[in-house]
Amino acid sequence: METIEPRLTLAEFDALPDNGEWRELLDGRVLVNPSPLTDHQIAAGNLYTLLRAAREPDLPVFFAPFDYRPDDRTSLQPDVLVCRREDLGHRGLQRPPALAVEILSPSTRAQDLLRKRRVYEATGVDAYWIFEPEDAVLTVLELEDGRYVERTFKSDEVFLAQRPFSVRIVPEELLEL
Repeated sequence: METIEPRLTLAEFDALPDNGEWRELLDGRVLVNPSPLTDHQIAAGNLYTLLRAAREPDLPVFFAPFDYRPDDRTSLQPDVLVCRREDLGHRGLQRPPALAVEILSPSTRAQDLLRKRRVYEATGVDAYWIFEPEDAVLTVLELEDGRYVERTFKSDEVFLAQRPFSVRIVPEELLEL
């Protein structure tokens, strides 16, 4: 017999007791994420630092946990995000960030590559970057006519980002201590 997983609204999700777990809500389903691995944290910190140094004043940079809530059954926490200052709300963002970044981990790989990608594309997140620490590969997805166009940068290849602002990213440098 198959069990039906209950689907929550944001209000029900917000009412859950705070037990210290890192939780997200995707299509009404609660996702509990384990603590990130060392390479994940190094890459997220380095990427945050690069983006923060290059940012424009009206485009603040945040790191997880910081909620993007595109509908009443979804609350995602990209590892790093850039948004428009005027879009900030009390509980994070309801409007799409200019950039969402996910650092892949074995436990979240499928949801980052598939489920979150679909949500980000469908809700109009202009740029979505996915970093694979194991192979130092950065996948860059940018909206063109409502669909993501994908480019990949490996190891020492240089990505000169223009969205959401100009910044130089070299995948292998994201793993430097």
